[in-house]
Parts: sequence; C-alpha cells; structure tokens
Amino acid sequence: MVDKVHYDVFNGDADGILALLQLRLAEPKTSVLISGIKRDIALLKQVPVVQASSVTVLDVSMDKNQTALDQLLDHHVPVTYIDHHKASSIPDVDGLSAHIDLDANTCSALIVDRLLEGQYRTWAIAAAYGDNMFDSAERLAKELGLNLQQREFLKQLGTLVNYNGYGESLEDLHFNPVELFQILLAYPDPFLCQQDPDSPYYVLREAFEQDEAAVSDAEVVFESEVLKVIQLPAIAAARRMSGTLINRLANEAPTQAHISLVARTQEGPSDEPYYTVSVRAPLVNKQGAGDICAQFVSGGGRAAAGGINELPEHQIPKLIDTALAYYSSRT
Repeated sequence: MVDKVHYDVFNGDADGILALLQLRLAEPKTSVLISGIKRDIALLKQVPVVQASSVTVLDVSMDKNQTALDQLLDHHVPVTYIDHHKASSIPDVDGLSAHIDLDANTCSALIVDRLLEGQYRTWAIAAAYGDNMFDSAERLAKELGLNLQQREFLKQLGTLVNYNGYGESLEDLHFNPVELFQILLAYPDPFLCQQDPDSPYYVLREAFEQDEAAVSDAEVVFESEVLKVIQLPAIAAARRMSGTLINRLANEAPTQAHISLVARTQEGPSDEPYYTVSVRAPLVNKQGAGDICAQFVSGGGRAAAGGINELPEHQIPKLIDTALAYYSSRT
C-alpha cells in the first residue's frame, strides 16, 4: 500500500514563497515541496496522483495547470488553490477549495493574509512589495504603524526574495526556492532576518549588489509615450536582475508599459535566438499584460504583469506592435 503525503506546490518568487510561509507558520504540516524558477508554473503535474493525500497550490496559474488539477480531483484528492492569475474555468467540485482573486492590486500572499486574518501580516507586506504592489504594501504597513525604516526593510527583503526567483534555470538562482522557503520558515517575523547576520537577507543583498552592474548595460530598443522596451545582456546576472529592473522602471514611469528582453542561452529549433520576456502594464492602468503575452506560445500572466518564456527573435516586432496598439488605444 502506498503511503500518501501532502504536497505544497508554489511559485519560486516572493509571492509564492511568502504565501506558503504564512500558511505553514500558522498551520505546520509535513509535506513534499514542489517549486522552481519564477517562470516554471506548470508545477502541478509533478504531483504523483497515487501518492497525494492532499495538495495546496499557491501563486501558479490554474489555466496552466488545469489538466493536472482535473486529474487530482478525479482521484478525489482534496486541493486548496490560492492564486491571483487568470482562471478561465474553476471546477465546481467538493474536493476543491479555490481562493482566486484577480484584482490587479492583490497577490497570493495577500489572499493568504486575509484567510489568516493578518496573523503573519509583516510577511504578507514583504511579499506585496516583492510582487511590485507597493500601494497595497504601504496601506497594510501603515495600518500596522510601521515606520519608514521598517517599511524600507520589508521592501528590500521582498525585492531580494523575488530577485532570487529569476533565471533561466535553477542554476542561475542563489537559492533553490524550496531551500529558501525552508530556511525562512525559521523566521516567524521578517525582522528577525535583519537581526541574524547569517540569514538569507544578507546573502541575497550582497549578491544583488554585485548583479546591479548588469542593469547599467540594459539597452533601450524602443520607446514611445506609452511603451518602453529594453534588452539586457545574455548573462546570468542580467537574467536574475530582469524582474527587479522592469519593476523599477514601471515605478519610475507609471504611465508607460514596459517590456524587457533577455536572450536565452539555448537557441530555438531553427538556430534563431530566443528571448525570455517580461511585460508590465502601466501602474496607472494595470490591464492587458497577461492577455498580450498569452497571444504568444509560452506566454501568459495576469492583468498587471505577464511574461513569455521563449519568444523567437523574429516575433519581437510583433510583440512591440501588439503592446503598442493595446496601450495606445487606452491612453
């Protein structure tokens, strides 16, 4: 007889890691952990149906995991699904507890925060900062009465955890997301990371500072009133910094949409260069990013932020034209 176990499946970025962190601080559970780089979102298929007693899924698109989800539910495996990405068809079955909120100003960690009634809210605030939801993070931080120094630390910590999730493969990352979650589980309060000189915060801060140089080599390949497109060099540091940079640009120019392009190390089937793409909607109009990316193979996301895992070079002009047409019609 197969010994069945619980599985926790989560995105490897700040939102996924810190959403699960809140849950397991509040509800400790022995589980098998499944995660990956930020762009690795088809994670649910890694859960062996015959071995799963139950599954919790955080911050990965239901649309990208629909088949695996249906298989689990068909085998009467209870699934708790917490997410803020597009969910076209949420199964109406007893075994699924779905907490899906598509509001452009929320994230999975904030959904968990609501479910836990703010039990680990400082971690939720760090996650919101890391997911570039500054207004939501600031609102909760002010409700808690956090001072400027405390808010700045949570912003930096969330940014660093998010930065760690970006890369073409796990080899690009400083911490495997599963390992980072396990280490952070020892810190019920994020400010304890600040007090511990051996915490991941200091490891990631030092690495981040070293990688900052890659940002200075970013090249603007297109810019208009409504859209800015940048290309980063094809090095590991740039791959790690790509998310941080596009979030930074979005905050500096909130009326513009932004696209970042990073050449992948492996060429496509026709020896054509392929790119990893990030798209951010204007902060003043958090709409369209995921829909734009979904028009391309391996693309998707949510209203405010989207991405394409492998875009052939010849489709870059089409991507720019698509984004330009979308946001020009909404100014």
